[in-house]
Amino acid sequence: MNYEILISFIGVSMLLTLMPGPDILYVLMQSISNGKKHGIITALGLVSGIIIHTSLVAFGVSALIKQSESLFFGLKVFGALYLLFLAYKSITEKEVIELEANVSKINSWKLYKRGFIMNVINPKVSIFFLAFFPGFLYSSSQNTVIQFYVLGFIFMAQALLIFSVVSIISGQLSNYLKSHKTFPKNIKWFKVLIFVAIAFFILFS
Repeated sequence: MNYEILISFIGVSMLLTLMPGPDILYVLMQSISNGKKHGIITALGLVSGIIIHTSLVAFGVSALIKQSESLFFGLKVFGALYLLFLAYKSITEKEVIELEANVSKINSWKLYKRGFIMNVINPKVSIFFLAFFPGFLYSSSQNTVIQFYVLGFIFMAQALLIFSVVSIISGQLSNYLKSHKTFPKNIKWFKVLIFVAIAFFILFS
């Protein structure tokens, strides 16, 4: 087992989770509108949906690896190209992060379900995991399905931790985003750098 790969996976996952996107912004808006409890419940729903995407990737990619190493290499090339595409999309996107605390208050169970469904119905999550996870398989002897689930649960744990922290300090974070006009530009190029770095790591690991 290569623990260095796992440590690298944790670090990269945390950087990716911190990038402004629909999930973290939805958690932020719920926290600003209705309090940290609603933000954390939303986070639990979003993170639970990762189990579905992990399962799809785990069984699909594992079957591919068993069929052919060349097919698996092709998957890694696809993953690197997809991440470079995300870097390009980040370059061309508008440098705007909109935060509007206008999310209506709903009960905890409905809030959890909404977060879960939001994550599950987003096909981009599965595509991203398909591109991201294979480059971080950490053992040549352990079953690949188990490895994918380990990576999936690590990703879930760090995402829940970060989302929960964002919920707790959402007031300060929202004030920072609104008062620092250069933040969107800085985060844009941060995203580009991370996507490119992960692409090369996956391709050459």
